[in-house]
Amino acid sequence: MKKKKREYQSSELVKSFARIHGFEHKLVAFEIKDFLEEYLDESLFNEIQSVNIEDHCIIIKINSPLLKNDFKMRRSFYLKKFQDKFGEEKFNDLQIL
Repeated sequence: MKKKKREYQSSELVKSFARIHGFEHKLVAFEIKDFLEEYLDESLFNEIQSVNIEDHCIIIKINSPLLKNDFKMRRSFYLKKFQDKFGEEKFNDLQIL
């Protein structure tokens, strides 16, 4: 089945809309949060308060001191994992708050 000229996937439309209105980084932050939900145990994932991206830096706010410490110790591992999955050019740092 051939795609008509004006026929798009809904995800393509959302990405295009985000790019036009300048909140493309928010979509990537949601994708990172989804990735963490799959990667972490449910109880650990529930400790993650928020995921944001500012100036090519991923900022993850975590409620649990133990999980926060684990993320800080494995910061380079998580950053590399995010860069591999979403592109190295998108982020160059990871902050755990």
